[in-house]
Amino acid sequence: MDFKLELIAVPVSDVDRAKAFYTDRAGFHADHDHVVSDEIRFVQLTPPGSACSIAIGKGITPQAPGSYAGLQLVVTDIQQARAELARRGVEVSEVQDFPWGRFVFFSDPDGNGWSVQEIMRRR
Repeated sequence: MDFKLELIAVPVSDVDRAKAFYTDRAGFHADHDHVVSDEIRFVQLTPPGSACSIAIGKGITPQAPGSYAGLQLVVTDIQQARAELARRGVEVSEVQDFPWGRFVFFSDPDGNGWSVQEIMRRR
């Protein structure tokens, strides 16, 4: 039996601003944008090449906007990933080297924190 993690709700204060950030700057694909009612709007966004998406919207999570830290993307080339994010207008950190990988960090407009990791392969 496979248990696949496919969706994580990310709390935001302004759905349109967050959607624009994730699509225009972070390069995520907009899969769905559906208004269920005046209280519920569901927007699903997927990072390029990912099997897991995020959901932003109205009425989909009780968490406070900007309260998430530790959301993580994995790439094969951290320098290329950093350059692409910076080119798109994301305020992204310099590359940081750790024994478990190379990382850059950024936040969405609400302050939800993301890391991007290039896993160091054993030689």
